[in-house]
Amino acid sequence: MLLAIDVGNTTIVFGVHDGERWTHHWRVQTVRERLPDEYAVMFRTFLNEAGLELEQFQQTVLSSVVPPLTAGLCEMVARRTGFPPVVVSARINTGIRINTDHPESVGSDRIADAVAAYERFRSNCIVVDFGTATSFTIVREPGEMIGAVIAAGLGTTADALVRRTAQLPQIELAPPPSIIARNTVHAMQAGLVVGHVAMVEGLVARIRAELGEAHTIATGGYATVLAPLATCFDAVDPWLTLDGLRLIAERNPRP
Repeated sequence: MLLAIDVGNTTIVFGVHDGERWTHHWRVQTVRERLPDEYAVMFRTFLNEAGLELEQFQQTVLSSVVPPLTAGLCEMVARRTGFPPVVVSARINTGIRINTDHPESVGSDRIADAVAAYERFRSNCIVVDFGTATSFTIVREPGEMIGAVIAAGLGTTADALVRRTAQLPQIELAPPPSIIARNTVHAMQAGLVVGHVAMVEGLVARIRAELGEAHTIATGGYATVLAPLATCFDAVDPWLTLDGLRLIAERNPRP
């Protein structure tokens, strides 16, 4: 049984794989000030509700783009399972080649996305991860991650707009009934939500113009909201990153 943990800037996603399928997965808020023992209590609470214990896992794998949390979570997992997790980076066996200017600086979540997408399509592919940032990870056949595009995420953009304007309210990030809005809330939804989708479609088109034909898959916290509004996606998988972590764990078994 595998425990996979993906630590992002806004959320921590973790899931349990029994060797055949994901039996459980959760999404919680990232709190940088939280201590490792506090995270241990949080993990144990969720796992206990599913009838599981940390000590049951035969392997664990960790992706983290929040350096202040990485070492503490690794230590916590090792102390409670008896062995360290596989920590995802370009230095381990991922099953794909990281062909960028600085492979060591590529985010571990984007590596996991690339691994999962290429395993699914086995051809040119683009992963659009809708998180704190909206990131585009580009993989070229035969399994070579060649680059990325990073833009501000939908929630990040909305927060910045509200903070910097005196009269614009916090709104639900959902599509408006019409792109030509007749009130402030719908006008913001048109600009933020539909505008973000238009940005994604435009960037995917430009990436395909350079890369050639490519399958495109959406993942991340806003994927289920935004992907149905776009015309460029072949698949939507909110848990794609976890599946990439699973594949990486399989390629780096415990000694």
